[in-house]
Amino acid sequence: MNQHETPLFTGLQKHRDQNPVPFHIPGHKSGKGMDEEFRSFIGENALSIDLINIEPLDDLHHPQGMIKQAQDLAAEAFGADYTFFSVQGTSGAIMTMIMSVCHPGDKIIVPRNIHKSVTTAIIFSGAKPVFIHPELDDRFGISHGITSEAVKKACEAHPDAKGLLVINPTYFGISCDLKEIVRISHRFDIPVLVDEAHGVHIHFHKRLPLSAMQAGADMAATSVHKLGGSLTQSSVLNLREGLVSHERVQSILSMLHTTSTSYILLASLDAARRHLAIHGRELMENTLSLADEARHRLNQISGIYCPGIEMLTSTATIDFDPTKLIISVKKLGLSGYDVEVWLRDNYKIEVELSDLYNILCLITPGDSQEQIDLLVKALEELSEERGDTEELENIPVKVPEIPVLSLSPREAFYSTTETVFLKEAVGRISAEFVMVYPPGIPIFIPGEIITQENIHYIEENVEAGLPVQGPEDDTLETIQVIREQRAFQ
Repeated sequence: MNQHETPLFTGLQKHRDQNPVPFHIPGHKSGKGMDEEFRSFIGENALSIDLINIEPLDDLHHPQGMIKQAQDLAAEAFGADYTFFSVQGTSGAIMTMIMSVCHPGDKIIVPRNIHKSVTTAIIFSGAKPVFIHPELDDRFGISHGITSEAVKKACEAHPDAKGLLVINPTYFGISCDLKEIVRISHRFDIPVLVDEAHGVHIHFHKRLPLSAMQAGADMAATSVHKLGGSLTQSSVLNLREGLVSHERVQSILSMLHTTSTSYILLASLDAARRHLAIHGRELMENTLSLADEARHRLNQISGIYCPGIEMLTSTATIDFDPTKLIISVKKLGLSGYDVEVWLRDNYKIEVELSDLYNILCLITPGDSQEQIDLLVKALEELSEERGDTEELENIPVKVPEIPVLSLSPREAFYSTTETVFLKEAVGRISAEFVMVYPPGIPIFIPGEIITQENIHYIEENVEAGLPVQGPEDDTLETIQVIREQRAFQ
């Protein structure tokens, strides 16, 4: 295969150059039928390849031509047996992974800090989650990955599980011992599904953590748009065939995908794959150099701490991605939320994430020395402005007990519900997700029995000022529960 080729992107351009007369959707007909200001802003080139799956352009639901060729090139680039393009983002790819291995009633082992697309897929499939707690880091108030020891215990207790989902690397760039986790899981013939939303680039440089395919995982949902240079909402699903069949994956993916797939998104995946395959190592070398410099300079600023290799203390944290700058700001006497707003208001800097103690900044091939200089300058100014401020009190990060799952999330989701006061909800079955951030681990998911201990956990965290996410009532005075069936009197 020739990684310099872009069969899909090139094919779209060739089709455009033939000046076809379209009597098909999209109705804007290369922009002629849309708002003039928007057309001018987007540009003729983009609009000319905003096309539909007519025969010359292949069909993502049954690829046999240029889309198949582009996916085959991507599979080679990512070290997979098969690669599927997703225009439903990584969320669609994650749902495909779970629905490809789970039927109603099947068990799936998952970390407690899963993305909402995982719980959505569990609801759709009717699977029953078996939870593993991720490791917590009290220094920064964040959750890391899962340990290989915890995976071993879960597989021994549930050898009939149909899948094991791993988040690797985490949002903060921390990698677990994925190779060992795969080895353990495969001993039980349990396929390993990896949420690799934040790791498309790690496959292309030896200094970065092992990618899912390098570690031998069965499937990986990978966000090319996040860090790989494609357009927002475009991702790939990589498959190593054996425990999972590619025909099953294609069938499920087709069920979840729109039939009006965006060829602009697909073309951006094709071009991004070429860029990574040919220039990936060089791109990552430059990016790592910028990130190393940024980390070093940030750690010279009073009240600022940007950790590195010292975070690696267990099998949940065996490697990390240096391009993720976790910047602890609690010694400034400010929360991460406060710093995010200050950077926006004073320097027009937008961060990736903020929480109680940290901001997270991503360094990518799109960054330059000027941007690093600006970030450092801004935080130097903030540090000087704060002076000798009392450090923000560190709130211990605790893990709530995992409640008993009384109903499957699917059963709970489709049940009739009612609203009750949280303080009176002990023993009732939650119909909602409730989580506190940090560490972003659900306290309740639909189908779990509400306990007094976990109500107290919620109250403690709310009093400490941590934000509650998930419930309809954001004051958390009330909660949605499954309506109880009562006999007529």
